[in-house]
Amino acid sequence: CAVMYRVILTWGNYILRTKTIYMSMFNLQLILLLSFQKFSCNDKYRSFFYNITNTPSDQPLPAYLSFLAGGMSGMTATAATYPLDLARGRISGKLKMEGKQRHYNGIIRTILVTAKEEGVLALYKGVTPTVLGAMPYEGIKFGTVALMENLFPAEKKINPETGKLEKPSIWRKLCFGGMGGVMAGIITYPNDTVRRMLQLQGSRGTETVYNGYWDCVRQIYAKYGIKRFYNGAFINIIRMAPNTAVQFGSYELLKRASDDYF
Repeated sequence: CAVMYRVILTWGNYILRTKTIYMSMFNLQLILLLSFQKFSCNDKYRSFFYNITNTPSDQPLPAYLSFLAGGMSGMTATAATYPLDLARGRISGKLKMEGKQRHYNGIIRTILVTAKEEGVLALYKGVTPTVLGAMPYEGIKFGTVALMENLFPAEKKINPETGKLEKPSIWRKLCFGGMGGVMAGIITYPNDTVRRMLQLQGSRGTETVYNGYWDCVRQIYAKYGIKRFYNGAFINIIRMAPNTAVQFGSYELLKRASDDYF
């Protein structure tokens, strides 16, 4: 029992010292903000495409338009929240330490230190691959879900009590969302590797400097080979399947719950 108590106490001190709980809460807030913007923008872009193509509201959009709507929504949300994503990357990155103090301590401090030492534009280091990467990533994710819904249409049933059309099972959206996340993760992971490397350049504790996106690709390939672009890809794919499944499932539940109010 004494040993167990010491282990728990040690881990408790470590969590408080490294602010793991704080970073976890920030990650959740960032994910919530990004998801809110992506799904909201996706609905707006889909509505726009429905109008310009004169597609009946009870008919599905073509898969390529679903891909385009998802990609545009991803680019919009990513551009709006990028400085927060950069701060998260720098705090969680393995950066140099001075004594026992981490250089980047807190989200606001990280943004202020970065802007002061490297200029305001430094807050958008790596924004190009991130925004461009959001186009295929979110496009593939939303496009895959739309494609699966077109290939496997839900059976239309009338509720005998209400006389209204019954909603499909939520498990359907969960499964399609997970498949969309896996497909997007496999195809776009190399771009995500380049994005992370560009974010960390110029930060304290890093020495490598890249002259743009393609120079970063060239240096990574020359130094580490093609495998470096896929480091951590398997774990990322395992993470993305439940992640996107929950996103799509939660959004569908919230839409159904708010149908009577909006």
